[in-house]
Amino acid sequence: MHGQRASVIERRSIDVVPDAERHGTPLNQFTLWFGANMQITAVVDGALAVVFGADALWAIIGLLIGNLAGGAVMALHSAQGPRLGLPQMISSRAQFGVYGAVIPLVLVVIMYLGFAATGTVLSGQAIDEILGTQGTSVGIVVFGVLTLVVAILGYRIIHVLGRIATVVGLVGFIYLAIRLFTKYDLSSLIGQQPFAIAPFLTAIALGAAWQLTYGPYVADYSRYLPRSTPERTTFWATFAGSVIGSQWSMTFGALVAAAAGDAFMGSQVGWLGQLGGGGAIAVAIYFVIVIGKLTVNTLNAYGGFMTMLTTVSAFTRTDRVRSAARAAYIFVFVAVSVIIAIAASTDFLNNFKNFVLVLLMVFTPWSAINLIDYYLISKERVDIPALYDPDGRYGRWNAAALTAYAIGVLGQIPFLAQALYTGPVTTWLGGADISWIVGLLLTGAIYYPWARRTARPPAQMIYPPAVDATRSEHG
Repeated sequence: MHGQRASVIERRSIDVVPDAERHGTPLNQFTLWFGANMQITAVVDGALAVVFGADALWAIIGLLIGNLAGGAVMALHSAQGPRLGLPQMISSRAQFGVYGAVIPLVLVVIMYLGFAATGTVLSGQAIDEILGTQGTSVGIVVFGVLTLVVAILGYRIIHVLGRIATVVGLVGFIYLAIRLFTKYDLSSLIGQQPFAIAPFLTAIALGAAWQLTYGPYVADYSRYLPRSTPERTTFWATFAGSVIGSQWSMTFGALVAAAAGDAFMGSQVGWLGQLGGGGAIAVAIYFVIVIGKLTVNTLNAYGGFMTMLTTVSAFTRTDRVRSAARAAYIFVFVAVSVIIAIAASTDFLNNFKNFVLVLLMVFTPWSAINLIDYYLISKERVDIPALYDPDGRYGRWNAAALTAYAIGVLGQIPFLAQALYTGPVTTWLGGADISWIVGLLLTGAIYYPWARRTARPPAQMIYPPAVDATRSEHG
């Protein structure tokens, strides 16, 4: 382990992590992302591929393609963490400008609030089943408190929770898979429908979109790794953990949807408890659900806090906050997500989730711009002190990134296939959603040639003086 013994409560926020505080191995990235994806919402995501009309076999193949494609983009963001030592969204200032980065940041906060709220509802149901408090808001509040505590404790405890979720998720989902295979004749449910391109492309989109949503905060959990950690190792550890965990859960979900259909979609938590066998075993399954959801909900709360602080600090020119202020940011985020979860009727919640899914289109252009700039334009050279200075190298607004981003978002609209809106091209394609592909390619095609002419990356990485001094002492 590197450096000094750290306190239980994390002190760092959006500032650079000094070498003296770096620790861990890429294996921690595998367990965190594997555990975060062995959870009920990923199961539901896989089930949706079948609900939307795909045969179970083609749904599983489509989900795999989507997870592989989206997972590669997500892991490329993760690989930035050890070198930069920064939360993910701070690095967006190198592309968008210190003020310009606020635009995607605000949308990111709204999205993570949505995911946190919907996850809190499902987890609250599981806790209510355990406590016997069905029909109340007790489970939602209890889960909110658990999320708050872990998110405030921060990075180290989040990784510990990821390791626990990996073990618990493996045991729980292997048991549920065995129960599913023994209770249903799954072989008779596979290959019942012919291949159809629209639901197949939708399955790919479900898998890709799932992975792409991690992009804005994945480096938050790799930034403490020693600076000498090879990018390739970080990439593959994150990629493998996220893709294997997601694909496992989604495959299970596709098979569940083929076997149970409306019975599962009507009561996901209760149905899994009954599949487990009811009684004490059902309670154990509910614990598996809570631990898996707690892992990913903590990521939402922690990433949401980082994003909120990044937004505010653009105007305050600060790079760190006191522990009390840090806890206050997290409390506000969790409290709002709990209030939404409590207030939400079933219809409202479904509409809110659909709204959140529409917001997915803000991620693909952001990912394209961030990755193209970091790996192809700046070539992994960032002036970190300038990220906190509106008058520095990156300025307040960056026309190339903001224009490419706006066109990348708007260009996806005709290709959307969401409950709130279906684009004309999507209708022509029979309902297939390929908006994420359009978002990546269109944004990249505009941003890359423009940024090549206008970007002013430093000749080498520039760290704050205090970090450079620490590097000399420990490197």
